[in-house]
Amino acid sequence: MLRGRKVGLRARHEDDIPILRTELYNDVVGSARADSRPWRPLPPGSKDPRLMGDDTDPANVPFSVVELEGGTLVGIAALWGIDTHHRSAHIGMGLRPSARGKGYGTDVVAVLCHYAFVVRSLHRLQIETLADNTAMLRSAERNGFVREGVLRSSAWVMGEFLDDVVLGLLIEEWKRGSIA
Repeated sequence: MLRGRKVGLRARHEDDIPILRTELYNDVVGSARADSRPWRPLPPGSKDPRLMGDDTDPANVPFSVVELEGGTLVGIAALWGIDTHHRSAHIGMGLRPSARGKGYGTDVVAVLCHYAFVVRSLHRLQIETLADNTAMLRSAERNGFVREGVLRSSAWVMGEFLDDVVLGLLIEEWKRGSIA
């Protein structure tokens, strides 16, 4: 398990799936805001990789996020779109409603940065998030990410186009600000 100050990132367990399906995926609005693919219902017991994680795909590393104190499942995180030639990747996460507003997001981003830069030896990380996702923007910027631009009206979400913000972090910037 990768450990931060408040959370740990571990492999997805089978018993995580019903909780993630109910609290993250079946929240149609939240799910539509978090995924570029359109929401669709999933039958019970389906092996959808958005929930299960595909351990055969070297470009994507899914994690379950747990509280260090008590081990409660608080969400999901991922290093995805890993490009080993350019040594870059994207990060993302989703927290259960009961876990929001407790500083877990900032810690998740910090742990993902450590994994990407130290364990995977990457050079650049990127986050794309909706412009009104203040929690993710705050978590990213607290970890040193820099706003690089806005993709105007680039995300179709629940009947309207929204702006995406692109943030980036280079390993040398992370090393300067890191307490890892």
